[in-house]
Amino acid sequence: MAAPEPLPIVRLRHWGRWIAAVVILALLALLGIALGNAQIEWSQVPDFVFFKVMATGLLNTVVLAVLSQAVAIVLGVVIALLRRSANPVARWFAAGYIWIFRGLPVLLQILLWYNLALVFPVIDIPFLVHAQTNTLISAFTAAFLGLALNESAYMAEIVRAGLNSVDSGQTEAAKSIGMTPAATLRRVVLPQAMRVIIPPTGNDFINMLKGTSMASVIGVTELIHAANNISSNNLLVMETLLAAAVWYMVVVTVAGVGQHYLERAFGSSDRLDRGPLTRAGKALRGVPLVRSARA
Repeated sequence: MAAPEPLPIVRLRHWGRWIAAVVILALLALLGIALGNAQIEWSQVPDFVFFKVMATGLLNTVVLAVLSQAVAIVLGVVIALLRRSANPVARWFAAGYIWIFRGLPVLLQILLWYNLALVFPVIDIPFLVHAQTNTLISAFTAAFLGLALNESAYMAEIVRAGLNSVDSGQTEAAKSIGMTPAATLRRVVLPQAMRVIIPPTGNDFINMLKGTSMASVIGVTELIHAANNISSNNLLVMETLLAAAVWYMVVVTVAGVGQHYLERAFGSSDRLDRGPLTRAGKALRGVPLVRSARA
């Protein structure tokens, strides 16, 4: 009896992928045609990108975002620790802080700080400061306070989530070898919590870079305000806005690359799980230690 012939091998055809690719390419082609026919003087956009006022706006945007995010991170860590405190007063204060600054719109907070002189004409703190409010709180300062305090409320929740993600056995192991609470937080908990904290913090910083555009409402010369200053003279509104868009994409791309390298620097959870304190913490809690095949 003759052996049966082998079944033919038929390559699987992914018609859906081909159709989706054709549709996407067609839409991109239509978008390119539309932009090519739009009443935009594309040759003017590169010139506006390097205008002096645009460079000033870029500098103010980056400085305002970096300062606001840095202060927000510091305040967020403090508020997160208070939120986890055994002191009920500290916990309620932290909860109220988050409730207020996370609940109010950023633009409203900026406007409240900018108009603070209407209710407090003079800021008088004994032995520290005595000055007119309008002098002390400039437009840049008002934008900084509004952005930083709003972001600090979000950072507090991000940091709290990161701290909660660290196994409690880590703290127990650190205590067992005589570490103080401060040393445990600095050397054990925070380094491991960073892998949870960094991704949302990076996203928030990117949002901060774009959120500085709200400072244009009170006259801070950031990218949007700089674009408006240029277009008010030549009436090329779209061209100047596109020039500002170029710089936004540049700074956001740089921030994204920085976030990537930060995440890689703090390592993967797999590498952290092989640390000595992790093994000690699991041993204290009765968790069996399984050595991987790579060990």
